[in-house]
Amino acid sequence: MNTSATLLDTLRAEVDQSLRKFLDLRRPLLADPDLAPLLQAADEFLAGGKRLRPAFCYWGWRAAGGGPDPAIVTAAASLELLQASALIHDDVMDKSDLRRGMPAAHKRFEALHERSGWHGSARRFGEGAAILLGNLLLLWSGEMWRTSGLAEEALDAAMPLHDHMRTELMCGQYLDLLEQAEGESTFEGALRVALYKSGRYSVEQPLRLGLTLAARGELPWMERLCVEYGRSVGIAFQLRDDVLGVFGDPAETGKPAGDDLREGKRTMLIARALGSATPRQAEDVRALLGDPALDEAGVARLRAIIEETGALAACEEMIKRYLDDALASLEQAPITPESRQALTGLAIAATARRT
Repeated sequence: MNTSATLLDTLRAEVDQSLRKFLDLRRPLLADPDLAPLLQAADEFLAGGKRLRPAFCYWGWRAAGGGPDPAIVTAAASLELLQASALIHDDVMDKSDLRRGMPAAHKRFEALHERSGWHGSARRFGEGAAILLGNLLLLWSGEMWRTSGLAEEALDAAMPLHDHMRTELMCGQYLDLLEQAEGESTFEGALRVALYKSGRYSVEQPLRLGLTLAARGELPWMERLCVEYGRSVGIAFQLRDDVLGVFGDPAETGKPAGDDLREGKRTMLIARALGSATPRQAEDVRALLGDPALDEAGVARLRAIIEETGALAACEEMIKRYLDDALASLEQAPITPESRQALTGLAIAATARRT
């Protein structure tokens, strides 16, 4: 039997191929030479990524009895366009310079403006072009989903969920902005953002989409699997992302070390740190967090506080607990051994330390 790693690698290659095919079919629509930078940016941005959301969708389909089918790969791959749209907009909102080790989309377009010697603000052009690129990918994600080749009955059954997932993503982005603007760092607030911004959208809802597409409705055990496995993995995934945003290796994360601290992200790490900090430590966190000019010494100080207060250890324990709960629930699900193996591998891959 194939290992879970082989199953996931094979699917990743199929998703990549599906995305390339979709973009190739749209190239004639962007034949104007002035649109070439837009398409090139889309090509290069979509070349990266772990393809986790398509994988959870695909293996949800297989878990509910769906067989190997190029149409489900195409439908699942459309989630990568949605994710790319969200990341491009997220980088504009957070003023992030890098994504996946390359210039963020808005920095890419800003550089194009500067090289071309155009009029006006290069920064505003870059941000505007990135927003439009993100919007284009959002539109294409819906088009790729609708034209995937899946049966109309399956798409109709899943459409309300598909719409809800996209709405939920935007609401999660707003809640993330709100947490930073309010400057509060509570356990409840951090968990709410982890759930809305990533937990449900990254794992639970793609899994539910795949299950619903295959079942063309809901089976008795589906909701339990989505909540007990999907939601738990999703929260653990976001918590791991938060840890990597502070302690991760830039070569792995594709972003400068400490970027989340400069952006003032109100993550569970910060909530835990402030909850256990001494007055001096809390004062330092509030003074340093969110400073765009935060230097290496400032990053080191915040990291030290996060470790000294036990916040890092607490988050690692939360990740382990959510993952253990998810895998235990997966063992009870009435799915095929191959689906269970793949979903186990996905859960571990999504929450693994990559430092």
